[in-house]
Amino acid sequence: MRTYRLVLAGLGNVGRNFITLLDTQADLLSERYRARLVLVGAADSGGAALDQGGLASYDVLAAKSAGLSVASLPHAGRPGIDGLELVRASEAEILLEATPVDLQTGEPGLSIVRTALQRGMHAVLANKGPLALAYGELAALSDMGERNEERGNPKDWPALRFSACVGGALPTINIGRRDLAGARIERVEAVLNGTTQGILRMMETGVSYAEALAEMQGRGLAETDPTLDVAGWDAANKLTILANAVLHQPTTVHDIDVTGITALTAAELLAAHERGERIVLLGLAERHGGRFALSVRPTALPATHPLARMGGDEMGVVYYSDIAGRTAATSQETDPVPTAAAMLRDVIEIIERS
Repeated sequence: MRTYRLVLAGLGNVGRNFITLLDTQADLLSERYRARLVLVGAADSGGAALDQGGLASYDVLAAKSAGLSVASLPHAGRPGIDGLELVRASEAEILLEATPVDLQTGEPGLSIVRTALQRGMHAVLANKGPLALAYGELAALSDMGERNEERGNPKDWPALRFSACVGGALPTINIGRRDLAGARIERVEAVLNGTTQGILRMMETGVSYAEALAEMQGRGLAETDPTLDVAGWDAANKLTILANAVLHQPTTVHDIDVTGITALTAAELLAAHERGERIVLLGLAERHGGRFALSVRPTALPATHPLARMGGDEMGVVYYSDIAGRTAATSQETDPVPTAAAMLRDVIEIIERS
């Protein structure tokens, strides 16, 4: 049995659900992987907690349920210590980064991940901001960097994993990098934003855009300011990560042609339905010679298309390649647990490689 020490930056919905999974899946991890995962540090907006022997999950979750910072925990609490300082102080092997997404600066997640990798600590992200803004830099500090004789064996570098950033539990990155290894990818179609998918499926029934958005906000699935989702930028940032990590095309979000769903009407969606089509907010990567053209825009797909058959709480991806044909996957997610589960699968991949 090998023990792996973890530090978690960010104790929102995903971070708290990950802590719960450490308890509920502990026996499975022990039996199947001969591994014991121990949370030794956690940070939120009010401070941090650190105990190299391990934090009690119950204590961390109880503090958050009471509206308190983990810095309030007896003995382990560290008021005034942020996630970056926690990484510097910890002796953990794996960082879990789940701080709020900032697509202007990537902070605080970018500095936290950068520092962890520089210290030789593996990093698992649920926060897409650092990758969308600085994928090349972080890849170069990790096993995701370009392979060459100077870098040597990728296993000698800390691992960088982020499958939760591109569709939650949907194995978008894993399919492209692992399952299509040896194939030449020609086209990728993806629906990677759950908020817009839910809105469009409601509008199909005659609900107005404003009513559908209000419903998604009421469920806690759309932010008070939903611009990132409905204007297409969340999907564009996920497509940016996919282009870099899977298609090996250096990409920023500015390279993507983006159109959101705000101009769509219920009448347009109903008309598409009557034609035997369904409109989705489609992320598209299409090979033209040596490069991929990248876009996010509302697109009418035949009703038989895998992405057209999805419901309002599903996301999906379709890869087209030269030797594997069409490869499609969908994921149904109604709460943050599947995203936390994606972080866990990344941790398992890391311990399996060591």
